[in-house]
Amino acid sequence: MEGSAVRRARAAGRKPMRSPGRPPVAGREERQRFWAAIAEGQPSERAAVAAGVSPVVGTRWFREAGGMPTISRVPLSGRYLSFAEREEIAILTAQRFGVREIAGRVGRSPSTISRELRRNAATRGGKLDYRATTAQWHADRRARRPKTAKLAGNDALREYVQDRLSGMVATADGSPVAGPTVRWIGRRHGRRTDRRWATAWSPEQIANRLPVEFPDDEAMRVSHEAIYQALYVQGRGALRRELTACLRTGRALRVPRARTRGRGKKFVTPDVMISERPAEAADRAVPGHWEGDLILGLDSSAIGTLVERTTRFTMLLNLPRMEEHGQQLREHNGPPLAGHGAEAVRDAIAAAITTLPEQLRRSLTWDQGAEMAQHVQLRIDTDLAVYFCDPHSPWQRGTNENTNGLLRQYFPKGTDLSRHSASDLAAVAATLNSRPRKTLGWKTPAEALNDQLLSFQQAGVATTG
Repeated sequence: MEGSAVRRARAAGRKPMRSPGRPPVAGREERQRFWAAIAEGQPSERAAVAAGVSPVVGTRWFREAGGMPTISRVPLSGRYLSFAEREEIAILTAQRFGVREIAGRVGRSPSTISRELRRNAATRGGKLDYRATTAQWHADRRARRPKTAKLAGNDALREYVQDRLSGMVATADGSPVAGPTVRWIGRRHGRRTDRRWATAWSPEQIANRLPVEFPDDEAMRVSHEAIYQALYVQGRGALRRELTACLRTGRALRVPRARTRGRGKKFVTPDVMISERPAEAADRAVPGHWEGDLILGLDSSAIGTLVERTTRFTMLLNLPRMEEHGQQLREHNGPPLAGHGAEAVRDAIAAAITTLPEQLRRSLTWDQGAEMAQHVQLRIDTDLAVYFCDPHSPWQRGTNENTNGLLRQYFPKGTDLSRHSASDLAAVAATLNSRPRKTLGWKTPAEALNDQLLSFQQAGVATTG
């Protein structure tokens, strides 16, 4: 007497199979919608909602794939049944419609419907029950084309790639240098932390070096994208995931290009870029144009700096931490507890700049730091025009950068800047403003500023007279 498993297999038209587990929460179409949303720059949670799955599922998909799409976004050919069609077939089957009736309503041939009901049915209950999710699962599983990754099937190639990625750093005489011991934590290392020392060739360097070292061995070829996939996609079985720590970026996940394009500061618009700054600010002929920045210290402490372009006169902004700093977690979307959030910087600049006469309050140039997100309100409060430098262009604030270098004599990197009071900062600023400068004809910034103030007074008297 034949067993029930054999009877079910014969009825289903496929060999007996072990259960590969429960059907997934989503099929090919949901994953395609998910990766299409990721390609548009949406975060994993929003992409999951757009795909019709939970945010937790979307986050898991993104991490398991290392940030790289694991499915083609090309829609299925019309010759294959879609999940919507399978849902309609399941409903009509439950209503006990015949194969030909179902085929007519779905717009498919009767043989397609008959084969679908037989091959993709659920057989665990001892009979052929058709459910859309189970049918889609069987179809996706059958459509897979398992292929051994090139790096997994070629030991010599894999060893070459791993050695160029993670090989030991050595001295000129060949002695190995271990470097710091770094524990793999599965995510990108933050700033000011040790990174693993390695040979650290990039995948592109490795891929293009192979033909040079193995010109006659076509088996020693691999694309740089294949190396990235072997590093980031779980289950490829080629390269260990922790080798991503040997890449220059150290990223544990790849970042879609659309996300990087959307990282611009929303408060920076073309009309406030440095290209729109008046020409008088560039030639330093007219005083009142300032450059500003933050100098950062230990544990996110900071001091604001303002430097006048013509006289090099410096003002320092005290940015004390909030009382809750280090005692409680920051409230979501609340003010930064470290003391140099947008509102704190705005108020500090306004308090300092309004002590000057109107002729010395023409413009302020800053980098595109988030601390200047309140620049519109600052302009309203002080009538000070604010302009922003281009990204990664510190030379556009050269005066401020040079001054910050001088200030590091008093506020070294890696020290806690929050311990300095407002009076301390005023004393340092006065010291800096009393140092003679070659660019000022050996005048001090304080003397140069005083000359400007006297010229303003004389011009006012002449106009009145």
